Amino acid sequence: MYKGQKVAAVVPAYNESRLIGKTITTMPDFVDFIVVINDCSTDDTSERARAVGDPRVVVIDHEKNTGVGGSIMDGHERALALGADINVVMAGDAQMDPAYLPALLDPICDDGYEFTKANRFFSRTSFADMPAVRMLGSVALSFATKVASGYWNLFDPQNGYTAVSRSALLRLNVAAVARGYEFENDLLIWLNIANARAKDVPIPASYGEEVSTMRIHRVAPRIASLLFRGFWRRMLLKHVLASFSAVALLFFTGLFLILFGSGWGIWVLAETLGPPAATTGSVLLCVGPLLTGIHMLISALTLDIQSTPD
Repeated sequence: MYKGQKVAAVVPAYNESRLIGKTITTMPDFVDFIVVINDCSTDDTSERARAVGDPRVVVIDHEKNTGVGGSIMDGHERALALGADINVVMAGDAQMDPAYLPALLDPICDDGYEFTKANRFFSRTSFADMPAVRMLGSVALSFATKVASGYWNLFDPQNGYTAVSRSALLRLNVAAVARGYEFENDLLIWLNIANARAKDVPIPASYGEEVSTMRIHRVAPRIASLLFRGFWRRMLLKHVLASFSAVALLFFTGLFLILFGSGWGIWVLAETLGPPAATTGSVLLCVGPLLTGIHMLISALTLDIQSTPD
């Protein structure tokens, strides 16, 4: 236990026979359960995990590959059934340094947070050895995830080194969370809808012998689509159905005014390409709603940032 809380390590593993043993043996003593999810590996990942002989280990064998998200959510459900109070995700490739586990757990145990996440980009030197294209991609993805999830205080959304409380998991629609590489982004959206307080924890990246199977050209469109749908889902479920907050009122009214002003402007422009010139009233009917709508969207954005559950 850690500060009176039962801790479970959820370990998704796909063809990790070389490193799964190291992942288990380096797990701190305060971890009560180690839930290893063998996601239909073609090697002996399960056998290697059981061979360690750690009594805390519980192995789940998937008959069908569900993706990293499916493995993690199955692990969370098993950990809850075992009685865990806090679940920490520790990848089966030994990439996540267990020495930083207390840093993830302390905000939950001491400060009432329900979700903590590692942030690799916590200093100005974090991008030093990163190619410019990847750096810009990381910044763009982080900003898009902020907009979609509503967690304006979080960065580095693809970092899977996370801790989540039992109370937050019980409020989630587990079956609806994405199962692929876009899992982390979708989880943030659902956590915000559940109003779970979240915090970034500065933890440096640790790259070792792991081999990534992610293909950016395949994953990027899926993440973009998920973030677009997730933004509208959050607006509807959190700001409309749950309370119809000022965020929803300003956002939808502003969006309507912008569409109206833009549409009217296009119509006026098409009608006045030649003589006669557009009247003052026609121009004002375009510019007025457009400027007002932009102002309302900015106000909605400000209120959304202020309502971040941090």
